[in-house]
Amino acid sequence: QVQLVESGGGLVQAGGSLILSCAASGIIFSVNAMGWYRQAPGKQRELVAGITKDGRTNYADSVKGRFTISRDNAKNTVYVLMRSLKPEDTAVYYCAVVRAVAGGTFSASGYWGQGTQVTVSS
Repeated sequence: QVQLVESGGGLVQAGGSLILSCAASGIIFSVNAMGWYRQAPGKQRELVAGITKDGRTNYADSVKGRFTISRDNAKNTVYVLMRSLKPEDTAVYYCAVVRAVAGGTFSASGYWGQGTQVTVSS
């Protein structure tokens, strides 16, 4: 049974930073690409960042230069460091098992965490 458990969300002022963590179990973590998605109220869920098993990364244009995805295969954990946060970054953030697709981006494979709320105040 695949389980993805996110942590680290919360309330932060604009310009601040947060780091989200996602602990995975039930999969061979080291061979899977992982990703972070987010969904704001009234909007579609969107890919924020992805990382392959080898460490290649891809980011949404809206977060490039501000967010950094990383992974620790020894801990079965994927992280996203979010800096210079903006009110428009407010969303529920989801961890997902993903697969690399054409164009250098990623597509969800169907395994999701429960989500963690990030709220950025202005």
